Amino acid sequence: MIARQDDEETPFLQRPEQAITRTPLPWDQFSIILFLEMLDPLSSHTLAPFIPQLVRDIGVTHGDESQVGRYAGILQSSYYAAHALTIFHWSQLSDHVGRKPVLLIALLAISVSMFSFGLSKTFLDLVVSRVICGAFDASNGILKTMVMDITDMTNMPEAYGYVPIPWMIAKSLGPLIGGSLSRPSDRFPDIFGRSELLKTYPYLLPCSISALVALIAWLVTYFRLEESVFTRTPLWELIKGGFFAKPCQPSSNLIVDPSEANPDGVQSKPLPLRALLTSKVSSVIASYATTGLLQMSLSLVLPIFYATPIELGGLSLDPPRIGALLAAQAIAHGISQLLFYARLHDHFGTRAIHITGVTSGIPTIMLFPVINALARAHGIGMAVWLCVTIQLTLTVSLNMCYPCIALFIRAAAPNRASLGATNGIAQMAASVARIIGPASAASVFSYSIQEGHDVWLIYYFLIAMASLAVGTALLLPRCLSVWEDRQ
Repeated sequence: MIARQDDEETPFLQRPEQAITRTPLPWDQFSIILFLEMLDPLSSHTLAPFIPQLVRDIGVTHGDESQVGRYAGILQSSYYAAHALTIFHWSQLSDHVGRKPVLLIALLAISVSMFSFGLSKTFLDLVVSRVICGAFDASNGILKTMVMDITDMTNMPEAYGYVPIPWMIAKSLGPLIGGSLSRPSDRFPDIFGRSELLKTYPYLLPCSISALVALIAWLVTYFRLEESVFTRTPLWELIKGGFFAKPCQPSSNLIVDPSEANPDGVQSKPLPLRALLTSKVSSVIASYATTGLLQMSLSLVLPIFYATPIELGGLSLDPPRIGALLAAQAIAHGISQLLFYARLHDHFGTRAIHITGVTSGIPTIMLFPVINALARAHGIGMAVWLCVTIQLTLTVSLNMCYPCIALFIRAAAPNRASLGATNGIAQMAASVARIIGPASAASVFSYSIQEGHDVWLIYYFLIAMASLAVGTALLLPRCLSVWEDRQ
């Protein structure tokens, strides 16, 4: 039974408390969704370990080590800039034509962009590859919406206990693939030393592996995944009716599932953008955006901090070690969420877990200067590795914020037919934050390590982000039923 939560937001007249029966998870489709969840993190985390070295190799920094973080941030932000401009429209389109067609486009975009990234020889080519991926890759948002489609409030926390499994696998394999298989002709001369292709394109091998996995996922989606939306309008009808101009006008050819009708027999319809921006949705958007701002900034600063020389404020680690650390972090995230999230949710509630997660960002940030000070004083020894372990462990709590936000999005959606669009707005806001976060954090990091500047400036900046995330989290209701009962 889910623990009852009494607070000032709970009505005085309580309904009789009833035992909550959990709906079994639809494993036939949920297992496919879990597999598809791997693709987005696999591609991005394959790139993470070698991007600092790739930026150096291209020569865009002209040997200035302080500029590596800045250009790495531009690469990461270019993806989210394109993503922010398109994610709402892809999500809104999925409410009309279904999730599956949009998902197929996203998987194809991941594959094409990864091949393109591996073949890029200039910084502009790298940016274009990430922009293509960001503009067409709506997989993350669509899959989140599909989980909401096939679950209800009784089994959704359980479902999000399993969602970290593919993320754990992808975030473990991605850094290992990117860190160990980059520059293969140098690292494995006996195997790849004769390949002129891999000498010319030293990062093509890890990118190709992610691209091939995306192609396999495309085939699985096409042949095995079932559509989760039954209020679909044929694409031609949307084009004739003006999709963006009249999003609420039902087509005469609308495909309807009777279970989607409300008790009065009236079919719920996707709502226009203005009708979606309620106070509840706005609260979730603010919390999602600030959480994304903090998490993505930390995700960018971590590998750059590890790769930066000790004398400049970092840890002087090479790509294989960085990849191993990021893989260990992903394993810890996945195992902890699988074993503990549903139980913690039942005991403490959604809001408490979310606030704890964003608050954990503050000690995570404070450990950066501590780790560097220990490395300067004693070298990279047991004390440094202990602090690195504590820091990566703290990020586990921050990672648990995302299933909490998904539950708030579902509760805040005006109706089921607008679930994709509601999630799209939240994803768009998070993408905007993820543009600002990595770019600004990387620029501040580069500025702070330059001679004559305060190296602590980046940490002040990150703590301000964490404080903002905590403040917006306090706006969320203490109990999801407060929103659900008022819909």
